[in-house]
Amino acid sequence: MAKICLLLRMGPHRILLDCGLENIAPLLAERDAPLPADLVLCTHAHPDHAKGLLSLHYAFPQLPIYASEVTTELLPLNWPKEAKVPQFCQALPWRSPVEFREGLSAELIPAGHLPGAAALLLTYTTKKRAYTVFYTGDFLLSNSRLVDGLPLEDLRGLKPDVLIVEGSYGTARFSHRRQQENLLAERIYRAIAEGQSVLLPTPTLGLGQELLMLLRSHHHFTGRDLDIWVDGTVASGCDIYLSMLSHFPSAVQNFARHQPLFWDERIRPRVRRFASLTPAEVSSQLGNSASIVLTNQDADLSQYCCSDTTSWLLLLPQQPGRLGSVERAVMQMLESTPALQAQIQAGRFTVENYLLSDHCDGAGTTQLIHNLRPQHVVFIHGSSAYLNDLTSLEELQNRYHLHTPSLGAQVALPIGETFLQPAAPEARYEGEIIEMDTAVLISLPNAIVTDPRWQEIADTGLVEARWQGEELVLRGISQRELLSQSAEAPMPTNVECCQNCIHCRGQRCWNQASPMFGFRVSLDGYCPVFEGIPNSEN
Repeated sequence: MAKICLLLRMGPHRILLDCGLENIAPLLAERDAPLPADLVLCTHAHPDHAKGLLSLHYAFPQLPIYASEVTTELLPLNWPKEAKVPQFCQALPWRSPVEFREGLSAELIPAGHLPGAAALLLTYTTKKRAYTVFYTGDFLLSNSRLVDGLPLEDLRGLKPDVLIVEGSYGTARFSHRRQQENLLAERIYRAIAEGQSVLLPTPTLGLGQELLMLLRSHHHFTGRDLDIWVDGTVASGCDIYLSMLSHFPSAVQNFARHQPLFWDERIRPRVRRFASLTPAEVSSQLGNSASIVLTNQDADLSQYCCSDTTSWLLLLPQQPGRLGSVERAVMQMLESTPALQAQIQAGRFTVENYLLSDHCDGAGTTQLIHNLRPQHVVFIHGSSAYLNDLTSLEELQNRYHLHTPSLGAQVALPIGETFLQPAAPEARYEGEIIEMDTAVLISLPNAIVTDPRWQEIADTGLVEARWQGEELVLRGISQRELLSQSAEAPMPTNVECCQNCIHCRGQRCWNQASPMFGFRVSLDGYCPVFEGIPNSEN
């Protein structure tokens, strides 16, 4: 995952935007000034934006660091091995410009994504005019279970001179957040119904707490006789969340008035601390009935899967465009743990992905840009391929100056009344289609293999082709997906299920009359608009 650290110059002022560097050596190099910046503004507490702040404070204790009040409380979770993290970060209010130096001010605007996450509106005022920069940090327009989305309506027509925006998901489009939650809840529900326990490794902050709130409030689980165990730094994150309830949305505060937000051993499903169990209790509690375990991404998963009789479903968060830190850590751990490898070979341990996005997709990113109407747009925090996808959109090229700076590059952003259109990046490739009797041959130019995404589509050499409007979309089939498909037992042809439906192709539903249209479906699933494959015994 990319580590964010940006140095912004506005007139004579130098502002460091976030510092996710694990090694701050680049900031310690020889400089003309005694400090690497005049001040630091941190958008939120995730490590890729905040990990380097403590080292920065130790190296430059006189350097002022600012963030929202919630972020200042969450930051210590980035350094769990520190005996005591000093209070080095100063809290700023929401929606109230603060002047740091003569002519330089900043305003914090809720960004969604994570409790306390802020977008920054920076203003530098001279005698002639005011210059503005809007920096999103990580942002989400949709409301999630514990965080309200970025208030786009309040920002419409802001017209900043420069917009610095994340492009984590590029131009990819995803279903609405609530639909993602429902698909995940349905998958966990089916696993529990089949007697499988579910293991969910997550980052310390954000996703783990969102999953807990989903499991506490979704109709599939309310009142269900089920134990949810929480362990490691995810549990520590829950504790800090509980100390800041007054900062959460009113719906969350109202929920907490009627029942505990997280820890509760009375109301079903029960949410309990795994750390309170003895080794004997672990074997007993997790071996007798299906349960759910949430833990940090670098935990030893074998300590939870100690029973030889329990079947486990490991669910990893999907991060489009890159191998996520959670998936990377977990897959390395699986490869090095013989006990888990033995369970995988025995068919008692399966691995799947799910999507519960906390970043905007392509549609949300372009929606933000069109509503703000900046002169310059600087795309950061995404794979180069995904960022190039955004800069190749004609709807953006025709209206804005677009920039995708490389690591360590300096970008000049001249401000003027005249719009000078930059050259459009090369992003499209022409190929050739040859129709044969039993197949279609699609030839592509050699230049396309230089794109890092080619390795994903060429992973197995197998592709899925489907229509998306008037465009034919090719998608590579990964080794994991191929193995999971080959491992599935064939369904009898006389069963009314998605596998035997004429609208199921590539394990997705293509019936526009179905509520699952366009989504990945379980092959043993069923919906009211099922239509059997001709000549099958339905």
